[in-house]
Amino acid sequence: MPEERYEDSQLYKIRHSTAHVMAEAMLERFPEAKIAIGPPIEDGFYYDFELPEAITEDDVKWVEKRMKKILSQTHEFAVREVSPEEAREIFHDQPYKLELIDDLVNGRTDDNGNQIAEPAETLTIYTQSTFTDLCRGPHVASTKDINPKAISITIRPVAGAYWRGDEKRQQLTRIYGTAWETPEELADYKERLAEAMRRDHRVLGEKLDLFIIDPMVGKGLPLWLPNGAILRDTLERWLREIQIEQGYLPVVTPHLGNIELYKTSGHYPYYSDSQYTPIDVDGDEFMLKPMNCPHHCRIYKSQPRSYRDLPIRYAEFGTVYRYEQSGELRGLTRVRGFTVDDAHLFVRPDQVLEEFIAVVKLIQHVFGSLGMTDFRARVGIQDPDSDKYVGDPALWQQATDAIIQACDQLELPYHVEEGEAAFYGPKLDFIVRDVLKREWQLGTVQVDYNLPQRFDLEYVDSDNERKRPVMLHRAPFGSMERFIGILIEHFGGEFPAWLSPTQAVVIPIRDTHNAYAQEVAAALKAAGLRVTADLQDRNMRSKIKTHRKMNIPWLLIVGDRDIEDHTVSIRLRTDEDLGAMPLDEFVAFAKATVESNSLEIRP
Repeated sequence: MPEERYEDSQLYKIRHSTAHVMAEAMLERFPEAKIAIGPPIEDGFYYDFELPEAITEDDVKWVEKRMKKILSQTHEFAVREVSPEEAREIFHDQPYKLELIDDLVNGRTDDNGNQIAEPAETLTIYTQSTFTDLCRGPHVASTKDINPKAISITIRPVAGAYWRGDEKRQQLTRIYGTAWETPEELADYKERLAEAMRRDHRVLGEKLDLFIIDPMVGKGLPLWLPNGAILRDTLERWLREIQIEQGYLPVVTPHLGNIELYKTSGHYPYYSDSQYTPIDVDGDEFMLKPMNCPHHCRIYKSQPRSYRDLPIRYAEFGTVYRYEQSGELRGLTRVRGFTVDDAHLFVRPDQVLEEFIAVVKLIQHVFGSLGMTDFRARVGIQDPDSDKYVGDPALWQQATDAIIQACDQLELPYHVEEGEAAFYGPKLDFIVRDVLKREWQLGTVQVDYNLPQRFDLEYVDSDNERKRPVMLHRAPFGSMERFIGILIEHFGGEFPAWLSPTQAVVIPIRDTHNAYAQEVAAALKAAGLRVTADLQDRNMRSKIKTHRKMNIPWLLIVGDRDIEDHTVSIRLRTDEDLGAMPLDEFVAFAKATVESNSLEIRP
């Protein structure tokens, strides 16, 4: 059943309207400022300005105070249609608005010059108080609909705030804000924001020795340290086992391919701006792999296929490369080289719904096992005003109907969003909300009738006729890098035991207990656990403090009585002391906890 889109909500209108109020106050503070755009975003809004001088914290305080003064009055958000000529007159001293007007009048084009919207004969402007903006809305009726006590603005350093996202264009000052319906919601948001800073995966990644970004290696190319590599490998092994149980076949493809492969698939030139420059090798052009799917298509085509062979499910943890602007790179969540838990299913048309539902259930299992139970689904369909999509419209509709039918059959809440489809077909994206109520687009599954046609993929059906398979693209994690970055923040670095790089550490009280500490560690290792014995020449309290900082689930303290009774004294990373437990009981408990992928670490 469809659910309300954020863009249709009252909160979206409040934030969009508050962005206009912020722009009004900013122009009062900086009359010579040039205004760019100010859209609502998740949890708030922003507005970009070209300012005559650097903004200060005092300026921000003044602007926020002025915004609250404006909002305490009653100003209607009045909309009016104007001609392009009148719009140019209104914004005659605002170059960014004039550029937007030209784009709207001439018809919007994508980065490759393809027209994606028809030319506009009239434009809309919104006016509140003394401020007028070029805008299509929506907005609240008046400032009475916005609570002045439920807004806040701030400056954040944003290296990527270039006009039109182009590093060659003017760098702008981006002012962020947030608006809520009540002051209590604002207070809750601020508390979550402070917690998010404490959970920042870049900070925790360094503290827990998970990964580094080395400038000599390159921006956006993380290096996984041993702890991070163990975490990543554990996730991969877990998903591989699930996939094998469900009939997936492992494949491995190279990190680059001939450019003709990507021309055939359509990825080149559709995504030319995010791909690296082709490499000349002996007169042929090769590209760093931007996608895994063309490679899998060629594996399918490498031998004849019968209807009895289908479905065929190829799975690969395949590394791909995308060009991202320097200002948009962020730790693990925005990188230039990343690994996708990719799978491509080649199915008969009559198998599409069943296989699609199975994939959705797999994704739900993955999220549920990691405690990510708060998620919704987004059905991405093509934008009817864009020509970037390829394929027969009838097949697109057939694919879209299959996705919606699967959602309805699973009783999965979803909303439909134009423009979120892949260029070759519609898709279902999973929007996961973490413990801080932030939303992330993670798992995805796509229905594709086009790549099988582009690569001339076939199978011989029961009537001995050659038929075209349908292709399903699927990635529960999405990018391994991004997923782990989100996972670090979701757990605050306190991973469940089965994911923790080190699951237990044995700490002898004195040197005379070292031999027993090693015996305990050996017993846990024999049970398949990741454990170390800290035999360094330091006092026990210092060791406990060190390992607590590393968020190790179980700290096992051993002394004279433990040797005598063959026990371990258990202290959790929360500093909760559980007392002594027979060693064999703890080994059995720890092993069962890890093997069951439990999220709990207490017995």
